[in-house]
Amino acid sequence: MEHSWLGDVAALMITFSDSTEVPAPIDRVWDVVADVDNEPQYYPGLNTIRNISRTGNVIEREVTVGFRNSKGRQIVVLRPKELVEVTMTEGPMKGTRIVTLSGDGSKTKIDIAWDIGLVGIPLLFRGKVENQIMKGTKEALARIGRAAS
Repeated sequence: MEHSWLGDVAALMITFSDSTEVPAPIDRVWDVVADVDNEPQYYPGLNTIRNISRTGNVIEREVTVGFRNSKGRQIVVLRPKELVEVTMTEGPMKGTRIVTLSGDGSKTKIDIAWDIGLVGIPLLFRGKVENQIMKGTKEALARIGRAAS
């Protein structure tokens, strides 16, 4: 483990979730959240996506994230009209982001749950990074809702 004037750079675990309800049927919301190649339109900080492979509903991809354009790898699993699970396997974040949908026909609830570790982020910057992820999640929910409505 590294130590410096910036503090401990071991992984910081972050677990949180947020949700919204949109006046759109689950089919329409699914069309937005399942279009995972366009996630940079919804998630601030997700800069680029390059798919490496796709087998059925499982996609392996390389992403660039953050203002430093850090590289990462992810495995995306699509469970139609139910959830999109993104497992971050390499890069500055490791863990999962799960988008879950539930609805009654005319409206859909969108839940986004994070369970991630921030790797190599100096203690001095951890709070700021965590706040950016939380703020970005709220923005993503609003953007997804607007796109689906």
